[in-house]
Amino acid sequence: MINIQNLSKVYKTEDVQTNALNNVSLNIKEGEFVAIMGPSGCGKSTFLNILGLLDSASSGSYQFESTETIGTSEKKKSDIRKKNIGFIFQNFNLIDELTVYENIELPLIYNGFSSSERKKRVEEIMEKINIAHRAKHYPQQLSGGQQQRAAVARALVTRPKLILADEPTGNLDSSNGNEVMNLLAELHREGSTIVMVTHSSYDAGYASRIVNMKDGEIFSEEHSSQRKDVFEKADSKNFE
Repeated sequence: MINIQNLSKVYKTEDVQTNALNNVSLNIKEGEFVAIMGPSGCGKSTFLNILGLLDSASSGSYQFESTETIGTSEKKKSDIRKKNIGFIFQNFNLIDELTVYENIELPLIYNGFSSSERKKRVEEIMEKINIAHRAKHYPQQLSGGQQQRAAVARALVTRPKLILADEPTGNLDSSNGNEVMNLLAELHREGSTIVMVTHSSYDAGYASRIVNMKDGEIFSEEHSSQRKDVFEKADSKNFE
């Protein structure tokens, strides 16, 4: 699904040049759950933004389903992003003036879905994520865990091929954080491709592969030893 070769990102000002990414290469297969770990400032969030076509690399190659994205127009990247990628953010990024239902519906409006199809998809995903009982509530009326579930529903409603999660439990307590991670594990079991940035080694254990970054480079990869335990937790989950 994703083929990245020698990807670099340089930020320049008049006096300073910062190398955020240095010749990063990584392949991600369809259906993988990859966790990206590393200290603050190591380049992992920059890398995720480039994966999500929210930022552009300075050099290298990034192929999404065999389509080269480096050097393509902003419109082309926007089209790929809208049709194929769902985002889950640490700060939820829900719109306070919209209800849960309206927040989840928004990506479908941007993608030109009919009102009947929007209604069908929003209702289906709210039931799946167990947030339907909060459909008419506003974000400020929800707990942190409920806000993140609404954000997950919004990310999934377009049925994206790739889910990008940036510190999805960063603003949650351990109980709500476990709910969100069990949900991601279940989505992966159903075939979703997930790339997650995290500081938490516990959360990274939910992934099938862990990529470690430092100083803008990938220095090691490993397979998670917690995988079996995660599946057992996902089987017994309760999102109430």
